[in-house]
Amino acid sequence: MPQLLKDNKIIEDSWRIVDESAEHLPSGNVLLSIDQCQKFSEQFSKQDGNVGLWLDGNADIDKIIDFLQQMSVVAVKFPKFADGRGFSTARLLRERYNFHGELRAIGEFIRDQLYLLQRCGFNAFQFSNDEDLIEASKSLNDFSETYQVAADQKQPLFRRR
Repeated sequence: MPQLLKDNKIIEDSWRIVDESAEHLPSGNVLLSIDQCQKFSEQFSKQDGNVGLWLDGNADIDKIIDFLQQMSVVAVKFPKFADGRGFSTARLLRERYNFHGELRAIGEFIRDQLYLLQRCGFNAFQFSNDEDLIEASKSLNDFSETYQVAADQKQPLFRRR
């Protein structure tokens, strides 16, 4: 079973992304696209396992508001490490839409981005390559103090003194 970094711990990943061509909702913990959420929404209550959502960084979050509070996991896909739209999506999910579940980064991001991804609200990281998760977890603590307000720090430094 694949592993991921969640809340600064290495855990087994029991979630799988459902193929777009699927005709029915498979059992187990599944991550669905926005279109699949709309297609399978009637089956959520009968699902043997949990249902989560995966989004592209440029997704229209307004389309998923009805589903958002039903989801225990939302995964944001990074198509390449230089694409920063997923950072904005995470901030919107945490701050505007008050999503409190697992917010997972998936796709093409690099270890050097983990600290900033965490600041935007991500608490789980599923690398697309064979990253050493023990070494990667060290990047979550690259800095000991922050000045600005972010998803992981609600007060600026001058208010915390």
